[in-house]
Amino acid sequence: MLDLAVINGTVFIEGGFRKADVGVKDGKFAMIAEPGCLPEAARVIDAECKYVLPGGIDTHVHYRDPGHAERETFKVGTRAAAAGGCTTFFEHPISTPPQYNAKILHNRVDLCKKGSCVDFCFFGAAGGEFPEEIEPLSHEGIVAYKTFLHEAPEGRADEFKGLTSANNFQLMRALEETKKTGLTLAAHAEDNELVTGNIKRLRAEGRVDNLAHCESRPPIVEIEAIAKILRFSEEAGCPVELVHVSTCGAMELAKKEKQKGRRILVETCPHYLLLDESYVEKYGAYAKCNPALRKKEEVEGLWNYIADGTVDFIGSDHSPYLVSEKEKGKDDIFTAPAGFPGIDLRMPLILTEAKKGRLSMERAVELLCVNPAKLFNIFPQKGTISAGADADLAIVDMNKEHIFHAKDSYSQARDIMKVFEGWQLGCMVDYTVVRGRVVMENGVVDESAAGWGEFVKPALKK
Repeated sequence: MLDLAVINGTVFIEGGFRKADVGVKDGKFAMIAEPGCLPEAARVIDAECKYVLPGGIDTHVHYRDPGHAERETFKVGTRAAAAGGCTTFFEHPISTPPQYNAKILHNRVDLCKKGSCVDFCFFGAAGGEFPEEIEPLSHEGIVAYKTFLHEAPEGRADEFKGLTSANNFQLMRALEETKKTGLTLAAHAEDNELVTGNIKRLRAEGRVDNLAHCESRPPIVEIEAIAKILRFSEEAGCPVELVHVSTCGAMELAKKEKQKGRRILVETCPHYLLLDESYVEKYGAYAKCNPALRKKEEVEGLWNYIADGTVDFIGSDHSPYLVSEKEKGKDDIFTAPAGFPGIDLRMPLILTEAKKGRLSMERAVELLCVNPAKLFNIFPQKGTISAGADADLAIVDMNKEHIFHAKDSYSQARDIMKVFEGWQLGCMVDYTVVRGRVVMENGVVDESAAGWGEFVKPALKK
């Protein structure tokens, strides 16, 4: 007998959709069959008129355990993941301290195991401060590394320890050490000198208003930093990921390098595809993120790189903070931290755009579910509905439109979720299934699933 059968759905199989029934046994997909052909199952979900997708994989998440559990814990935050169809997330290394060595990594993994209701992977920190720790960390199950091309933000040195490559020498050392591992180095690419110089100049002019944040981080800040990481990574022979790319100029640089056959991975986020700098003007620190939100023409232009394949995947850059921290930006936008939550909105927002015709459903699934698994070497364990893979599913009703209200979010940081308040979403995630267990049903997360999540390690390369 099967443990679970999902019947009558429109299922994403091998790059396309077709009517099929999906059978699950012992946490794995046991069989994919023509409708009506599955054996008996202990539980049956009727997915008639619904899309059955591989579980969502969010490539860019910042939970705050340990060090800032008041912002968000793995236990609470992963409920938001489950609510949004995310079955696996990639935790990036901003914590106290970041995971720049095995001891810190294992502490974070153990904490995550105790609370997470969905599966998870970890990035390691690879800054210029501890280059000798980079290669040994590759043996601990991380999927990639992360570095920041700027100094630690003011007052947050502990959260960025061992994570920054604030000068050219440190960046080259991080790339050289990462090259030894065969893994990818993800880079938050903003030019340190331009950002710090712009902030100093604007403050001297008395400009601490909301839009001063955008003016301190114009497109050239990202373009120049990405040009540098592309040059340096070619010299070092190290594959790189460009995270949360927000400008067309940077996309164009990446596109040209990819066309040369280089391994350059490109991520963008829903807020860079849907929001412009008018949201910063309106919502202030609640819309503050790094890179900054752009002008409308940049936002529209990014969709060209979704269409032509330059963008490999879409991450949420989920970044929880307290209201009190965001409120610091009322009188001086530069004093508030950058980032806002979004792990539960990533899939609904992009599928809504697919429904509008901005991209195909197939392309949306590639960006949200399939490509992250393939490009970080956790495929076919993840990212596919096929026999033997982990039985991770997001079952979505594309006919069920609803209005998003932050108060309904599971995120611990729901009170700072201002920018998408009142948005019309064109779909609803009805079920989230992690290794055969239904962890969310009709908007309600099974809180007893805390601790169900497992640490997913990349497959060994042959």
